[in-house]
Amino acid sequence: MSNSEASNYIPKWKSRYTVLGLIWLAWMLSYLDRMVMNISLPFIGQDLGVDKGTQGLIISSFFVGYALFQIPGGYLADKFGPRISMAIAILWWSAFTTLTGVISSLGMLLLVRVLFGIGEGAFPSGSWKTIATYFPSKERGRATAIQSSVGTLGPALASIVAASIIAHFGWRHVFVVLGIPGILITFGIYYFCRNNPKDSPGISQHEIQELENDKKNTVESKGAISISGLFRSTIVWQLTGIWFLFNLTFWGFTSWLPSYLMESRGLSLTSTGYVSAVPFLFGTVGGLFGGYISDRFKQGRSWIYAVAAIISATLLYLTFSVENLTYAIIYQCFSMLFMFFSVGIFWGLLMDSINPKVMGTASGIVNVGAQLAGVIAPPVMGFLIDVSDGNYSTAFIFIIISLALSALVALTINIKKTDDIPMITKEDSSL
Repeated sequence: MSNSEASNYIPKWKSRYTVLGLIWLAWMLSYLDRMVMNISLPFIGQDLGVDKGTQGLIISSFFVGYALFQIPGGYLADKFGPRISMAIAILWWSAFTTLTGVISSLGMLLLVRVLFGIGEGAFPSGSWKTIATYFPSKERGRATAIQSSVGTLGPALASIVAASIIAHFGWRHVFVVLGIPGILITFGIYYFCRNNPKDSPGISQHEIQELENDKKNTVESKGAISISGLFRSTIVWQLTGIWFLFNLTFWGFTSWLPSYLMESRGLSLTSTGYVSAVPFLFGTVGGLFGGYISDRFKQGRSWIYAVAAIISATLLYLTFSVENLTYAIIYQCFSMLFMFFSVGIFWGLLMDSINPKVMGTASGIVNVGAQLAGVIAPPVMGFLIDVSDGNYSTAFIFIIISLALSALVALTINIKKTDDIPMITKEDSSL
């Protein structure tokens, strides 16, 4: 190959795809580690002798740590780079995943789940900052949608794996086993994911040039941004509100879905594992398609999100209100499809609205909303189920209203004025 041919060569497999693949694996592990708790919950409740409200607190304890470390984790990713912050986070949460399986008291279980949540809380912002750094703006919606597919594939796989292991060995073995893969993923992240894409093993000159050209035409070319500027940004608060309301629905739904299927629909443990998995597979398709649409129709993102969220809320209502189990599963599947279609739209909007220089801190702020929702939704739904004598209807209404409200907040966003984060001078810069 001549020098001119080499300079014009465009590799089919790009370095950023390897980076995205490793981030995807890390996210998948994080979802497996947290989602197996949902299907283990009835058995933990029996083992520890606690009611549903307390079981909800076990779920929430993770989100306390997860929420607390979103912004610090994002700041560390911006300050020291996402490479080291992601690697340490994965090792940390893997250790506490294993510890979850050996705890025998409620107090220690709550403490371990908080510490587990701190480890996972340090990871998301670093991953989003890496995507914003490695991918040109035209591909960020799809890249984030691929990363977000673990939000559906993770629960699906967790339902099947956890149900199988619990049925044969008990709930504790699930957590012990899941602590092991984190070591391998940590080494992959540390080797391939560099703070500056130019230092990434195997990256081509074509990829570097793509990123250089992209910087000239996007918000990346603008000046420094302060953390206080992020807190004064309207778009940051709008995105946080949407993500909070959406996740009241998501975490409320996923946390109690296994219990709902076993107690209200009369399914066995094994059947619950498979039936719980199917809707999330539909969600995977919806999320990937949403990322594609997000990149194609950037100016209509707010309206597209709102319509998808309302459709999902309507189908969620039909899920619990219909008596026929087959129809309930069908409605549940399509509700999840539209729910995660809206996620693909949402993250494309966020990626193009925030300067990559502070993507770690900004996405950490936004994701705090989701984790506060994770703290609130499980115990609130548990309480609503308890006061309704085991009936899930009121709890479902709670999450349906939350999803509809997220659609209303989305409609307040002006796509043409999303880059409203105040800029500062070098003398004032805190990053």
